[in-house]
Amino acid sequence: MPTSAGDDARLTTEQRRLLAVALVPLFMALLSVSIVNVVLPSIQTSIGASNTGLQWVLTGYTLAFGVLLVPAGRAGDLYGRARLFILGLALFGLASLAAGLAPNELILNIARAFMGFGAGFLNPQTVGLVQQYFQGEQRGRAFGLFGSMVGVSVAIGPVLGGTLIAVLGPDLGWRSAFLINVPIAVAGVITAVKWLPASAWRALPEALRDNAKGDRPDLDPVGIVLLGLATLAIMLPFLQSDAGTWIWSLLGLAALLFYLWLRWEGRYKARGRSPMVDTALFRIRTFANGSLLIGLYFTGMTSVWVVVALYLQLGQGYSALEAGLVGLPSAIMSAISAAIAGRHVVRVGRSIVLLGISMLLVGLAASAVVLLLHDRLGISIWWLLVSMAFVGLGQGNTVSPNQTLSLRDVPLIYAGSAGGVMQTGQRIGTAIGIALNTAIFFAAQAAFGWTPAILITFGSIAALIVISGAVGVADWRQDRKQAQRAEPRPR
Repeated sequence: MPTSAGDDARLTTEQRRLLAVALVPLFMALLSVSIVNVVLPSIQTSIGASNTGLQWVLTGYTLAFGVLLVPAGRAGDLYGRARLFILGLALFGLASLAAGLAPNELILNIARAFMGFGAGFLNPQTVGLVQQYFQGEQRGRAFGLFGSMVGVSVAIGPVLGGTLIAVLGPDLGWRSAFLINVPIAVAGVITAVKWLPASAWRALPEALRDNAKGDRPDLDPVGIVLLGLATLAIMLPFLQSDAGTWIWSLLGLAALLFYLWLRWEGRYKARGRSPMVDTALFRIRTFANGSLLIGLYFTGMTSVWVVVALYLQLGQGYSALEAGLVGLPSAIMSAISAAIAGRHVVRVGRSIVLLGISMLLVGLAASAVVLLLHDRLGISIWWLLVSMAFVGLGQGNTVSPNQTLSLRDVPLIYAGSAGGVMQTGQRIGTAIGIALNTAIFFAAQAAFGWTPAILITFGSIAALIVISGAVGVADWRQDRKQAQRAEPRPR
């Protein structure tokens, strides 16, 4: 199935099947992040969940998801991506069933944590499969479809959640938001067994060679524990910020654990073993710059839909379904632009990411104008459908093209763990960004009112995205210098 970079960019039947197997369950896993936001009030009414219990419905999933990404990616390299993919899919489906039938908040939160573990196993295998079976422009197109799925899942979740509540009622509505995953997971397991190539069930030969254990998998358990604890320590304060000032001390512990992890990985490699993450990855310019860019981007961008939903529902009195509908044009434009960008990113390079960031900033600025005119002159809030569509255009031209460019120079031996590192950075950025920007939003609302609050928060988000763009500009300049040095000089 692998092809050379010079082959036709059109996808083969086998590659299309592989993408269908990988991307539909990925859509389901990411949908479960965004759909929950609008069903939380119904959960509280139905099973009498406390405010803390509701917060853990979100937090437990996010923490379990984020902690497992890198080790699961490495395990896919070592044991076969198909095995880890099916394990994650089956676990996610079973946990979704338990969540949908949960009689109380304890069972629900345990089920949500296991849904997070399932998504954590599943997600990096998708990236690894694309890296393994697609090359050149084909890889760009595959990651373009990947980006389409991500954009649609984030925006469609609130609409779907609101629709289920409206049609089925509060109790069955929130339960169906979880139960809908079960038949998708069953179908996903069946098609994965049937369609994933035989080589996806085996370890990468490169991942088993050149280590002290010979041809046996070397999973680096100490590295897994250190990185998992470090990720947990950095995410938890932002996800549970109301636990008290003491929780912020975990950031110091996170810094220490990250330092110890880096030292351990270096020594582990020096002993001839195969570390979970080869720190040489961070010396690959495209990977290091792309990972930093997307981490900063997610710190800003993922807060947009949270504060828009808060503004529309709490500040303007719109329903969850109406608030979710505002994101539909953005989702459609994100899906279309990601697919188109994927066809051209290998040829165009980092410029396409910078174009996406520029579009996104235009969309934010236009949305700020709409909100200001709505507040001052009473124009319809539904003009946000147009302005936020530019945000979707920017999203589609940024996320998946950046992923293609960031992973292009990563050796296949570390494709899974490299993808896990990037996605962990995105999860950490999301946790920090939502905590930071919602805090800014509520503080500004208390001081100035609803519309000034969302305008100030949009300014904070835009600043983070500008910093992300600055990293992209630096990488673009380095690409140009490298290309100029490679050009033959006239004699």
